[in-house]
Amino acid sequence: MYQLVKTYEYKRSEERTPLNEAMNLLLPMIYQLIIRLLNEQSEQSVLLQKQILKIYYALTQYSLPLDLITKEIFSQWMEICRQIADREVPDCSHLDEDERTEFPYWKTKKWSLHIMVRMFERYGSPSNVVSEKYQKFAEWYLPTFSQGVLEVLLKILDQYRNRVYVSPRVLTDVLNYLKNAVSHAYTWKLIKPHMVAVIQDVIFPIMSFTDSDQELWESDPYEYIRLKFDIFEDYATPVPAAQSLLHSVCKKRKGVLPKAMATIMQIITSQQADNKQKDGALHMIGTLADVLLKKALYRDQVESMLTTYVFPEFQNPAGHMRARACWVLHYFCDVQIKNPQVLAEIMRLTTNALLTDKELPVKVEAAIGLQMFLSSQDDAPPYVEAQIKEITKELLTIIRETENEDLTNVMQKIVCTFTTQLLPVATEICQHLATTFSQVLESEEGSDEKAITAMSLLNTIETLLSVMEEHPEVLLNLHPIVINVVGHIFQHNITDFYEETFSLVYDLTCKAISPEMWQMLELIYQVFKKDGIDYFIDIMPALHNYVTVDTPAFLSNPNRLLAILDMCKTMLTGNPGEDPECHAAKLMEVIILQCKGQIDSVIHMFVELALSRLTREVQSSELRTMCLQVVIAALYYNPQLLLTILDKMSQPNNEPISSHFIKQWLHDTDCFLGIHDRKLCVLGLCTLISLGDAKPQVLSEVAVEIVPSLILLFDGLKRAYESRAQEDEEEEEEEDGDDCEEALSSDEDDMDEMAPNYLDKLAEFTKAKAGEAGFEVKAEVKDDDDESNDDAEESVEDLNETGLETFTTPIDDEENDSAIDEYWTFKEVITALSAQDQAWYALLTSNLTPEQARALQDVVVTADQRKAAKESKLIEKQGGFAFPQTTVPSSFKFGS
Repeated sequence: MYQLVKTYEYKRSEERTPLNEAMNLLLPMIYQLIIRLLNEQSEQSVLLQKQILKIYYALTQYSLPLDLITKEIFSQWMEICRQIADREVPDCSHLDEDERTEFPYWKTKKWSLHIMVRMFERYGSPSNVVSEKYQKFAEWYLPTFSQGVLEVLLKILDQYRNRVYVSPRVLTDVLNYLKNAVSHAYTWKLIKPHMVAVIQDVIFPIMSFTDSDQELWESDPYEYIRLKFDIFEDYATPVPAAQSLLHSVCKKRKGVLPKAMATIMQIITSQQADNKQKDGALHMIGTLADVLLKKALYRDQVESMLTTYVFPEFQNPAGHMRARACWVLHYFCDVQIKNPQVLAEIMRLTTNALLTDKELPVKVEAAIGLQMFLSSQDDAPPYVEAQIKEITKELLTIIRETENEDLTNVMQKIVCTFTTQLLPVATEICQHLATTFSQVLESEEGSDEKAITAMSLLNTIETLLSVMEEHPEVLLNLHPIVINVVGHIFQHNITDFYEETFSLVYDLTCKAISPEMWQMLELIYQVFKKDGIDYFIDIMPALHNYVTVDTPAFLSNPNRLLAILDMCKTMLTGNPGEDPECHAAKLMEVIILQCKGQIDSVIHMFVELALSRLTREVQSSELRTMCLQVVIAALYYNPQLLLTILDKMSQPNNEPISSHFIKQWLHDTDCFLGIHDRKLCVLGLCTLISLGDAKPQVLSEVAVEIVPSLILLFDGLKRAYESRAQEDEEEEEEEDGDDCEEALSSDEDDMDEMAPNYLDKLAEFTKAKAGEAGFEVKAEVKDDDDESNDDAEESVEDLNETGLETFTTPIDDEENDSAIDEYWTFKEVITALSAQDQAWYALLTSNLTPEQARALQDVVVTADQRKAAKESKLIEKQGGFAFPQTTVPSSFKFGS
């Protein structure tokens, strides 16, 4: 039964019908079974109870089927969970710590609490339900179960504060439930009288350094570091849950923060407090750092607090206190430091701890503290610049020793901040990272953690390549090292790291492509054919480089072009999904535009592949337009060649392929978005109408549609260019104001902005507050979705860049003196036609409405303006200005 439920656990509600039908029969049976088992306290009975609770948890974890689990049935199961959570556990003091956590009685209690926490946070929290359909259920849940559940939870915490053993995972669940409960006025009133005691007697001991921490620190510092930084361990210890509850209640509830700080300061200033207690107090201060920094009363005292109570701990003989001092500084990295000597001392203390401390956990905390201050304090870097080489080497050493992914982030920050200073040791850094990566690969323990560390190392190598981009002499030394790493991953088919590895290939081919990297293209092709199809989107940026960075070298070996074409063919003839297919079509378009006049013999393969894909089902307009763009690019490449290719292709329904293509193109004009796609369309249509006697017969049939389609494209281009200019002007940096959040009163609920009914709650809250202040609110709080979709559609139309436009082509190079301007191209074509082929010109323009005629005139005026602006820029580049009298036509004749 458990496996049945697990099979459907992650499926959407509408896909769970077979499970619900089965559970309609089975759920009452297991309920009756667990009722009978509750009276029997044997180990076998308790294990069965645990299994039944696991089934119920899996059934309800992501979806609560209210037609299957009615309020009455839900109440029955909640009562079972409450009873199991409340019942005494037999004495297990004879067992050691690891055996206690596995004791069946504690594990069953854990699953009962699992269920209660999940039900509350997902379905029973009125401001935070996962779906609107649970809102009424949540409003029923809160008053129905809160008192009974909280009485049991507070009883468990009372046992813990009285030194009665409570398993870590049970404690974690209790604290998590309370964290959710402090957000609601109803539950907060029940918790409030006990909260100070919970902070003093539960949270504080949990957050303090323990004997088992000390034992692990001394016996296995590497394991100590792994546990402290391992996100997968968060549930195994109640420490993160205690931090979260402390932070939440002090942030959200008035009057709690001063009481918590009074407790903390009493311990810190006490002569009797030992290191373990001081550690707990400093741990609590660091956890509350962001809350304290938003309260003027505390914010102004932070510098004094750090210098008085944290700095001295760097001299503490106890290693864990030195580590805690680094940790606290890290959490106060955003403090506005008024006295530069304080910042200087922070950087000196953390640097000294990193370089000279004998304890590895202290070095790790110091490194992370250093990174945080380099990121948050603009004045920090100069204080460590003189020692940056030693810092970097030490960091490399402890990265290798600990294989800690957080430290690779530190290295990335240092490399980005001190690029110039690290030029002499860049090769050494890269080699060290590569060797550490190999070491991590060879190690078999903790595969998930190792994979994360290995990825971080590859990302750090990529950061190093990126920041050294402007130093070709350094890159020359880095490339062979990185190529070895990439080659090793590809040759051993280590697919876990393909995404990062293809990013490295991109970096290795950005500026130039070495003979070794041309050989790498062969290897990439082999990898793709073997097991790289799923990674085509990740490969695409590197393939774009191979085509565009050194096009003559790319074309010098026909196998290179054929390999990439075969990869595109694999994508467009398989079924990888439309997004990868769009990328494949885009790459074909890039090749055609990049290699204009040089690949006549294979153009037919590109065209046939794109048109063949259009004969199968296409769900997105993006893929349809992308395939059309391949053919449009071929038209722009060589119109006569394309028409010859199309004439040779088989004709469905006796309609020439060229006719079908042109009609589809004009029909889909409104589907081309962004700047590049519209620009290519304009250039393609200009090419098409300029063919003279060689133009396809179908053009006469659709002549009246061509200029209106061009007007539509130019209108989209105008908006896209304006949007891009606006984005360029906007400031990228956002200033952070002092965000002094107000805590909630006892009768207020916390509101989750992501909750389905957030805006309704916000409106109610605003009106209530306004009423208290003596004025009426008449404005409405609305969701953007309440408005018509016109704005949303318009914003899509106005996109100045589609996702695939990052893969540039020669027509996108606007900075080049010989850049192609679509406006000017169109003006030249339309002007030439009006003079040289008046009958065709008349056919194109005779049916324009007055509005279309005006729009066309605007396009011509814009063409002249763009040409004048370009000439002005060219003169400016050459060092001087001339001011010719540019005559912009005031009118232009359209129509016969």
